[in-house]
Amino acid sequence: MKKLLIAAVIGTLSSTLMLAATDAAAQGTSTTAKKPAPKHRIIKRKANPAKEAKVDPIPEGSEHWTCAEGAQFDLKGDMARDQIVTVHWANKNYSLPRQVTTTGADRFHDAATGLDLVVIPTKAMLFSDKDSSRLADECKTVAMQQGAMAPTQAQALNPANRAPAAASGAAGQ
Repeated sequence: MKKLLIAAVIGTLSSTLMLAATDAAAQGTSTTAKKPAPKHRIIKRKANPAKEAKVDPIPEGSEHWTCAEGAQFDLKGDMARDQIVTVHWANKNYSLPRQVTTTGADRFHDAATGLDLVVIPTKAMLFSDKDSSRLADECKTVAMQQGAMAPTQAQALNPANRAPAAASGAAGQ
């Protein structure tokens, strides 16, 4: 009789487990207990100002140059006499030392950054040595747009462009 009672209990338990497995399969869950998923915290980080793009201020007292295709830059310094000028291009300031040329053009070039400014009497051009591209062309100041020549060193050295008093004083000597 004990054997019959044990067989009945085992049969009942197995049918109960089978029903539970069938219900779990229908619901898409497994019969084994899973640990609950850990709660993930979303951490919002504040912007790091040091990692944001650095924007240099436009140098005070600089002259604005407008170029073709909407390009523009600001230049601080006297091209006729300064050995280093500051060009504000693409939100950065570049110190460009003067380079000697044989053509009479004023050239300011920084090998470290690859920025190259070439100024002839009628316009200025900005180049990049890094990818051999012309960044800006037909750049002119407001005075140049009204017909004046660029304030280059070649223009300053030209006797025809000197002040009349200086020219007459030199002629009398």
